[in-house]
Amino acid sequence: MNPITKTLTLGGRELTLETGRVARQADGSCWIRFGETVVLVATTAAASAREGVDFLPLTVDYRERSSAAGKIPGGFFKREGRPTEHEILSCRIIDRSIRPLFPKDWRFEIQVMATILSADPLNAPDVLAATAASLSLCLSDVPFAGPLATVRVGRVGGQMVINPTFKQLEETELELVVSCSKEAIVMVEGEAKEIPEEVMVEALLFAFDQCQPIIRVQEEIVAACGKPKRTYQGHGVDKALAEKVRGWVGDEMERSLNITEKLPRYHAGDALRERVLKLAKEAFPDLKTLGMDVEEVLDKMRRDIVRGRIARQGKRLDGRGLKDVRKITIELGVLPRAHGSALFTRGETQAIVTTTLGTSRDEQLIESLEVEYRKRFMLHYNFPPFSVGEVRPIRGPGRREIGHGALAERALKNLIPDAEAFPYTIRIVSDILESNGSSSMATVCGGSLSLMDAGVKLPKAIAGVAMGLIKEGDNFHVLTDILGDEDHLGDMDFKVTGTADGITAIQMDIKITGISREVLKRALAQAREGRLHILGEMAKAIAAPRPELSPYAPRITTVQIRPERIKDIIGPGGRVIKEIVAQTGCSIDVEDDGTVRIGSSDPEASAKALQIIKELTQEAEVGKVYMATVKKITDFGAFCEILPGTDGLLHISEMSDKRVEKVTDLLREGDEVLVKCVGIDRQGKIRLSRKEALSQQQPE
Repeated sequence: MNPITKTLTLGGRELTLETGRVARQADGSCWIRFGETVVLVATTAAASAREGVDFLPLTVDYRERSSAAGKIPGGFFKREGRPTEHEILSCRIIDRSIRPLFPKDWRFEIQVMATILSADPLNAPDVLAATAASLSLCLSDVPFAGPLATVRVGRVGGQMVINPTFKQLEETELELVVSCSKEAIVMVEGEAKEIPEEVMVEALLFAFDQCQPIIRVQEEIVAACGKPKRTYQGHGVDKALAEKVRGWVGDEMERSLNITEKLPRYHAGDALRERVLKLAKEAFPDLKTLGMDVEEVLDKMRRDIVRGRIARQGKRLDGRGLKDVRKITIELGVLPRAHGSALFTRGETQAIVTTTLGTSRDEQLIESLEVEYRKRFMLHYNFPPFSVGEVRPIRGPGRREIGHGALAERALKNLIPDAEAFPYTIRIVSDILESNGSSSMATVCGGSLSLMDAGVKLPKAIAGVAMGLIKEGDNFHVLTDILGDEDHLGDMDFKVTGTADGITAIQMDIKITGISREVLKRALAQAREGRLHILGEMAKAIAAPRPELSPYAPRITTVQIRPERIKDIIGPGGRVIKEIVAQTGCSIDVEDDGTVRIGSSDPEASAKALQIIKELTQEAEVGKVYMATVKKITDFGAFCEILPGTDGLLHISEMSDKRVEKVTDLLREGDEVLVKCVGIDRQGKIRLSRKEALSQQQPE
């Protein structure tokens, strides 16, 4: 195949898509370039279907090469290791964008692999990888319902910006990653600084419009060299079995779905499944896919009942109306030694969330392709198996846990006070104790509450709510605060977080090919109603941050010194600062601008460390009397240390009110002598007088 290259202008910069030059043994590949950032995405699909699976076997990998930014990896092995959190989140963006566009019965394993080959300091590669993933799939023989395009949207100075640079992102009040097909929006992920709902809709529609030229270019490339789509025999349920299963079930599923509590409803469903499966094995002993077929029939029956009730009666599984939020209970300070804690329960979803305060030494060092920086606010989300009544091994956090934690972190981070106002490193940990939908939104609410319980000066409370969608033909129904089953059986999971004044984070995943402007507006308006209700419940528990920190939290005392005095605190090889830490038990952080932060939960130790630092960095004051130590004798006077590291000249003429022939007649090195600072010149040289100090000490 001859290489094909297409170029278009996006945001005033060239975007280039190319295929046919590299990775030609993959089923489809795309080389994409924006500025000096280059990404290669290759897609491969297995030749035969995977037996015995009832899900889409899709794997997405996104890996950054250090060489892309002209770097060599750290560590002993000097090669890339396990994926970073950023790489995992980028995998999720691609996966969530493309997954809804595969056939429901596709069972061939697919691997989409994105490799970052070049990264400039302006253009982020993640959205490029998602767009290239679309083209690689469209070029392959996989029946993928693309193309789609992925862009990042910012809002700088009131104007929408497409694919903003890293510098522009520092100034933006909005950052969204949006994936769009030709017809509608497919995936959304982002954060904002309390923007109103109408601005969010404007940003999403702006992204949709900007995606269309990218989609058209992909269509041109596919028309020129795309492979014919693979024909395959999808799995079909045996008709006779399906008829029998419906007869065996009768009205029993309807009755089981009338149970409003999750676990009793699940137990009733499990009992029904076991009974039907036993009958099916007796009636169809030779059917190899019997278990999968029975599950598929039962799932369709369940889906039709639940969706039908919502569409016709406006009635949900737990008996709520479409806009109702589940009952909320809140307990604060439940963990006495934690700096801040909250137990947040909404229906059958429960999170215990803690806030821990630390010093700048606890900041996380982040090394990315573009820059190395320190992170002072972290949120970690854990989803143990007992929260859903399951048994599974505990390993590291999965992609879902990392994604949910990142969403909750984005929801809260823009309201965290800056380091000057609140000089602490902050870590939030959310442990999900029960889950029946919206556990990430429970984390946002619990995180806000635990921050306030810890005394962090949040200007406002933040809450989150997950919205669902049931779409049948041209009719649609938006659900507030969805359950796990409503997520599974519905068409959308749309999470929105914010304050009473605006949105702080947003995430949308869909199971259909896209959603319209009307659905977006309805969902955001209904999410605001739900969020305000939740904020009202949270305000009943705590309306403002605690006035005092926990007694177990470190107190940070800040003092400013001249940068040239930093060496006096550090000492040769760090000897002085290590000695202060050893004496007091405090943590001491010194910044290049002369800011010194002393951290300790012991007020006496903190005061002692502060006193030592003040003594080490005191500045000479004109008119002040000091007990000085003679350090050096000269013919014209003596150099005396009035403060640690600070010397002044005591001239022979200022030693006495009488004539002094020789300095050594009066002083020796090591003597202590009372002196007065009588002047400091522009170069910082200090003049001392023993004569004036003595006269000042004499009674009048």
